[in-house]
Amino acid sequence: MTRVIRVLIVDDDALVRSGLRLMLGGADDLEVVGEAADGDEVPAAVAEHAPDVVLMDLRMRRVDGVRATAGLAARADAPAVLVLTTFESDDDVLDALRAGAVGYLVKDTAPAEIEDAVRRAARGEPSLSPGVARRVITAATGGPNPAREATDRLAALSEQERAVAAAVGQGWGNARIAAELLLSLSTVKTYLSGALTKLDLENRTQLALLARDAGLEVPGGR
Repeated sequence: MTRVIRVLIVDDDALVRSGLRLMLGGADDLEVVGEAADGDEVPAAVAEHAPDVVLMDLRMRRVDGVRATAGLAARADAPAVLVLTTFESDDDVLDALRAGAVGYLVKDTAPAEIEDAVRRAARGEPSLSPGVARRVITAATGGPNPAREATDRLAALSEQERAVAAAVGQGWGNARIAAELLLSLSTVKTYLSGALTKLDLENRTQLALLARDAGLEVPGGR
């Protein structure tokens, strides 16, 4: 008789949870035993449902998937965690795996592959989306270091441009940057334009990603 693998779905999108429940419910050896809408609900849900595998989203409002995974890894009876998310940045991948996730898939993975990854996770075997696998290999072999490369590029900016870039990396709009850094709105726009030109970037989103890769902090620690 085939052993049924008990699965807990953790995702803050009710539609995603419903879709995964429907998809996994079609497999004879998989059973969705519960759901959680945020990372802070995971400990109670695991205690109640005793899943073999937790299908974990990363970005949630109160407690993210990395913190929730790390919390589960500390349990004596920890279930396997398989990350299923939209995001596959280097930091997301490595943080999740370091926290104890056994696998990492993106949400456009084919349903059959997700089902197989759940089975592999229950056996303690890893599953990685192709793009994720490349990132892990690059990190393990000492390949390109995004943080170092971003830091080197940002060295071309003036102190004021770096401050504005750091604020953009925090997701601040121009008005907040002006208020926090005690600058006029026109000055903020000037520094922003200068930073984009020096770094050969098209928009503030690219600047934000570069600032985040470099770990750039807003002066004053705000």
